Amino acid sequence: MTDAHPFKSHMERALTEARAAGARGEVPVGAVIIARDGAVLAQNGNRTRERADPTAHAEMLVIREACAQLGAERLIGADLYVTLEPCPMCAAAISNARIARLYYGAADPKSGGIAQGPRVFSHPQCHHRPEIYDEIAAGESEALLRDFFSGLRADR
Repeated sequence: MTDAHPFKSHMERALTEARAAGARGEVPVGAVIIARDGAVLAQNGNRTRERADPTAHAEMLVIREACAQLGAERLIGADLYVTLEPCPMCAAAISNARIARLYYGAADPKSGGIAQGPRVFSHPQCHHRPEIYDEIAAGESEALLRDFFSGLRADR
């Protein structure tokens, strides 16, 4: 069986959102959700400081927006591209939204929830595990984060 829609990475869109988040003074993480038919459902970057909301991670924002657009709590068949390994909170939301495939850039040894730390999708209470593809544009994602945090340390 052949796939009717050949693979096309949307990580550049997520990187654009990450750059915009960094320019706003947010940790530079960006995300985009792609529908089964290839349409962009939502794209955004971190907005925790702007919204004074610790849950306003890029992944959470795009999941909320895509669900609102579709009028459904599940994003069956959707792909999520994010520049940084999702934290445990975002991993749980990804599972609950039933996202089909997760593509992420940089690993997050400090706060990650997929390949690091609690490994949310491996937990027996996890009801849905997406297909996972890591290290997509990892170098550029890592550079954005490294430059951002280096700039913060220099400002002290």
